[in-house]
Amino acid sequence: MVIALLVLLPETIAAARAALRDQIQISLNLALGSAMASIGLTIPTIAVATIWLDPPLQLGLGATQMVLLAVTVVVGVLTVVPGRATRLQGGVHLVLLAAFVFLAIHP
Repeated sequence: MVIALLVLLPETIAAARAALRDQIQISLNLALGSAMASIGLTIPTIAVATIWLDPPLQLGLGATQMVLLAVTVVVGVLTVVPGRATRLQGGVHLVLLAAFVFLAIHP
């Protein structure tokens, strides 16, 4: 978790600065790009590491996480497809993030 936060920190700061300058599309591109890069590098690395480690690789999600993932994908598509994001859509993404964090702490 710490490594992921360190990897995502520069892009997160740049995305926040772009959002403060009302450059929402640039902010979304930075945030989504860094998240995809992090996921795209982490999962294959763990998959290769399981060759040498004993425990099996498990990437499954529970029912709650599946619902949050589906809602996040739908909201993400509705945000990106029109070409412009609004503050309301950004707020919806933040509420989804808060829900995920809350449910991760208190399942």
